[in-house]
Amino acid sequence: MLTEAYASAFALVALANVDREHPRKIDHLMVSSDEDLNPRKNHPAFYGSYDWHSAVHMHWALVRVLRLYPMLPENGRIAAALDAHLSPPALEAELRYLQSNRTFERPYGWAWALELQAEALRGRMRWSRALAPLAAELAARFAQFLEVSPYPIRAGSHGNTAFACLLALDYARAAGDTALEFQIRKTARRWYGADRDAPLAYEPSLDDFLSPALVEAVLMQEVLGPADFGAWRRNFLPDGVAPLAEPPVPTERSDPKQSHLDGLCLSRAWCFHRLGDTAGAETLLAAATPHVVGGDYVGEHWLASFAVLALSAAALRTP
Repeated sequence: MLTEAYASAFALVALANVDREHPRKIDHLMVSSDEDLNPRKNHPAFYGSYDWHSAVHMHWALVRVLRLYPMLPENGRIAAALDAHLSPPALEAELRYLQSNRTFERPYGWAWALELQAEALRGRMRWSRALAPLAAELAARFAQFLEVSPYPIRAGSHGNTAFACLLALDYARAAGDTALEFQIRKTARRWYGADRDAPLAYEPSLDDFLSPALVEAVLMQEVLGPADFGAWRRNFLPDGVAPLAEPPVPTERSDPKQSHLDGLCLSRAWCFHRLGDTAGAETLLAAATPHVVGGDYVGEHWLASFAVLALSAAALRTP
């Protein structure tokens, strides 16, 4: 459960990260030699943290904490940070950048930006108005991406399309975007409807912070009726998901790839909660939660948002 103590600790980490400019990983397609790659200029809203998508989901963590704990002592600082970062001029600059860099952060960063807006809408927060043009652009682009893509991406990392669809579906429902929801439902059935015998023995790989099998199962639970999902799940996971409740064990958390494994525990816990397996979720949370705060920056720049996602899943039906 996302207790007030956890919410406070994770908010402090997120507040530090959204303003931390360095180190910064730049993902940019240069088309001329005179381009200015200064992250704060190109990304006045999401310049902090190690990379763009981490900055986005750290902002999401702040919005969720603010919504769930409106009397948290850190909330004045949270609101001030969100006012500074999610201002109309800053988000207009982010939109211009995305319009000129069409595949930047597709699909993971797109999905988290949509989920950020979903959380702001759900909390009826003032930042939703400034976020709306960016979200509308990405929603339309995401729907088009789904429509023209013949296959899903089944990786356990940023490219995973099932996880992106889950976050985008939450946005579609919060925003009343029926066209996007229809496209997600249609595409999920096309991509995953005939899947059988998920290869659980091959999870995880060292790059994984998502379980390809679990996020796919959660998505199909969202787009199929109970009877259809039950039949699909029996075919896809004929022996259940118990092996995925065994926490992966990093041996060096200062290694960026191994830090993914703590995130994998947290995202698996989120999925277990969504699939109704509380015991499996608690096993995974016990393994990863102690490593969210106070560790190496390769993990601390992003794990708090996944901890908020997992720990609030028991109480919330939404992501």
